[in-house]
Amino acid sequence: MRRIVLAMFFSVCCASPGSAAPAPESCSAPQSGPDGWSIEQSPLHGGFDPNLLCDAMRTFVGSPRNRHSLVVERHGKLVIDAYRSGPDRSTYAVWASRNKFDKDQLHDVRSITKSVVAMLWGITESGRVAPPLTTPVLDLLPGLNDLRSGGRERITVADMLCMRSGLAWDEAGGYSRWTNDERGLLWRGDRARYVFNRPLAASPGALFNYNGGLSAVLGQLLEEQTGTSLKDYADRWLFTPLGITEWEWVGDLRGRTRAFTGLRLRPRDLARLGRLMLQGGEWEGRQVVPQAWVQMLLSPCAPDGEEFGHHWWSGNVFVRGKEVRWHAAFGNGGQRLFIVPSLDLVVVMTAGEYDDGSVGRAQRHLLQQVVAATLEHAGESSAAPMALVVEPVETRATFSSVAQEDGGTRTYVRLKVVPSANLPFTTLRFRVRDPAILAGLREGASVKFRAERIDGENSLTAIRAVPPCARSQPCD
Repeated sequence: MRRIVLAMFFSVCCASPGSAAPAPESCSAPQSGPDGWSIEQSPLHGGFDPNLLCDAMRTFVGSPRNRHSLVVERHGKLVIDAYRSGPDRSTYAVWASRNKFDKDQLHDVRSITKSVVAMLWGITESGRVAPPLTTPVLDLLPGLNDLRSGGRERITVADMLCMRSGLAWDEAGGYSRWTNDERGLLWRGDRARYVFNRPLAASPGALFNYNGGLSAVLGQLLEEQTGTSLKDYADRWLFTPLGITEWEWVGDLRGRTRAFTGLRLRPRDLARLGRLMLQGGEWEGRQVVPQAWVQMLLSPCAPDGEEFGHHWWSGNVFVRGKEVRWHAAFGNGGQRLFIVPSLDLVVVMTAGEYDDGSVGRAQRHLLQQVVAATLEHAGESSAAPMALVVEPVETRATFSSVAQEDGGTRTYVRLKVVPSANLPFTTLRFRVRDPAILAGLREGASVKFRAERIDGENSLTAIRAVPPCARSQPCD
């Protein structure tokens, strides 16, 4: 009963009114094209509850977010292939321009490029061209011998793939921030020196710190080891075998290939990369990426719960009490390539919400909705679709209490919702994933908060103090 009440709360309080585009009257099958994809005409035959899958489609089409595409592929067939118009901009663009996206238009996939480079490294290793993962990186860069000190000489190729180099590097605050360390990769003459000419903030291999510079160095090493450009190598050994013929890899201001970003692909071709990973690197009888390498890319770098593995991400969604594991390639702005091995499922999303961290949660909610539509998880709930948060709004409450659980690793708060919220209950319990948002708040304070359903828990995403309600100023 409590779960039902909470679902009612989020569906009533967290929906964004009035701004959504009209939902489609029907959920039609994907269009056939010359790219060779098989089309599943019936969602039921594809392993989905048609009503729930159509609800996911409507969530995409009617979302107020700047989403551009949703592609769902299962068992080797396309089940959903939907597109929207919306503003978009390239890495170098100052202003966004409106685009009418469709199945034939390339999309900037941003840091999904990094995951593709990791796949290319595995292809190279299968030809015994790439050095072992235990190789110290500076052994491969003799021009940086003067930097072999302070612990940098211990950083290995594996540390770079796991982004656990220990080098001081800051990509926080969005890529429009001029002091973001990744921006220097766009114009520096010696990228490797730019990356390694930094002190160690942690021991190599100890801590994860997202660092696009490491991907840039991996790309440079690939070019040096193979004697060809990343673009040519990707074309010959990855894209051509998969039948990907229309694509771009935008270079930097010096014309060099960017291993940390720059790829432009069609969403349906992103789905090919996902299908390749689900098939253990095999495509039409050819082992494109070594199976052992695919398994490594999808494995954690350390047993500490970190979502980032070997240039691929991992996580879970919770559907009707069941945990479902996914792996993914992520890109700034809402670019997502999800694979769900237990369901033999690929879900591709593109969007234009660059430097907006909340779009990641929205995309994960949409993935959760697609997973919930599979026959394995639809169960008897097909007549009552799950209420998923699309766009949370602020709700007024009183800050009641805060508690630490699980040995201090989890923080929870209780909020007392004002009676005018017109809810069937008054006190709510939320997980706080970033305790810093509670700074300065005391019990009894009047607050406004935002909350979402994240990985099966009611999670507080924002909270701020507001003046208390008064007779002359009713609660808003």
